[in-house]
Amino acid sequence: MVTEYIFREIACLAGDDVLPQTLIRIKMNAKALSYSLLVAGLSMGTAWAIRGQFGHEHGAAWAGGIGALSVLLVAKRADWYARMFQVALAGAVGWGIGGIMSYGVVVGYGRGTDFVNVYYGLMMLFVIGGLYGFIGGGLFGLALADSSQKPVRWHQILVEMLAGAVVIYFLFIEQWGWLMTPPRSEMWAACLGMALALTWFMYRTEQYSALRVAVFAGLGGGFGFAFGNFLQVMGNVSGISFNFWNVMEYSLGFFGGAGMAYGTFTSSWEPVEDRSPKRGIWFPLLMVALVIPLVVWEQSFGLKRVIDKYDKVGAGDDLGLIWSVRLGALAAVLATGGVWFIRYYWNKTTEWVRYEYNEVRTFFLVHLGLYTALSLLITGAIISTHRIEQYLYLVNLVVIALLMGRTKPDFSQRGLYAGRWAMGVALVLIFMALITLVAINSHGELGGMNRRFE
Repeated sequence: MVTEYIFREIACLAGDDVLPQTLIRIKMNAKALSYSLLVAGLSMGTAWAIRGQFGHEHGAAWAGGIGALSVLLVAKRADWYARMFQVALAGAVGWGIGGIMSYGVVVGYGRGTDFVNVYYGLMMLFVIGGLYGFIGGGLFGLALADSSQKPVRWHQILVEMLAGAVVIYFLFIEQWGWLMTPPRSEMWAACLGMALALTWFMYRTEQYSALRVAVFAGLGGGFGFAFGNFLQVMGNVSGISFNFWNVMEYSLGFFGGAGMAYGTFTSSWEPVEDRSPKRGIWFPLLMVALVIPLVVWEQSFGLKRVIDKYDKVGAGDDLGLIWSVRLGALAAVLATGGVWFIRYYWNKTTEWVRYEYNEVRTFFLVHLGLYTALSLLITGAIISTHRIEQYLYLVNLVVIALLMGRTKPDFSQRGLYAGRWAMGVALVLIFMALITLVAINSHGELGGMNRRFE
């Protein structure tokens, strides 16, 4: 209502027909973009919060694939649907790479009582979340830009990123001893090396749209992680009984997903073929729909872990229930993977394959629904309400399904503006200083507090 009033007043003062029409068009475009960013943020936020139950690379990969698919859906570009699995796999690999980083100790810095340690913790979370988003957004953007006219040399990217990871890790950690989170793993340096190599590749090959997506996904992920840590601390101080660690994870995913979507919708993309060769679909389809879910199951539904989880709700000694949960989760993964392979590959009898919007939407909603179901199973939320945040995932899923059809952003070309991006980073750092002051003046020592500097 406030925005509408402002537009109306400006139009009246202008007193001509052209300006009001322009302002109305700008307002409509802004509204469409806002809906699109909201849906992408909700999708990635929900998936990343679920990822908290599974962790590591496999959990992040599933969430990254969900985020990539959500951008495809809200974009409403028919020429992108045929490459849904290739794009989802690129997003999964990119966001999943960040899963090698350790951040538990860094989160503890944010629970401190002095400015230096807390601000350091928030800045390092900005770096870690930024690396998640930059690599995930960069590979996602390259998958969108890949075409027969300007093919992406994926094998070259992988080699260069691996070399970058080895060189930067050796220099920063082994040679110079620049440790972020001792005594934990310092694999953030390897991810930084991969991000630098990816940046150089995108710049050198003039993949500027992909670079813009990487930058905004990185800014969103970094801001979301740091701000989420602040929300977690303030939530714990409030005394409200809730999983505020999950709030932090949701924040990273929401802002990272929204940033990835914003970078996509404010970049120029050449039209590509609205069909893909069938021979190029089976591998990314199986990776996204079966292999990643199977790894999540194998790493998360071990007998001991499930018993430990169900001990918390008083059902750890019910072996019938434990095995039902384990085998039920495995059956769901295998069944959905088989259905997707038959529907999206086997039943396609032509050499070239096209997908419609409804096919992409069905896969996205069921794939996110499966991830949600596994979270409900592993936490014991199917028999106990001790984890109320689990049911909010279902609410999010419904909201995403309802809003998705309303999105259709207008694409625009904003270009590369290093100065503006640097200013954006500076504003984030200033904002983090302000919330650091709020945090350290709101509590005493908290459990799980760590100090990097004495």
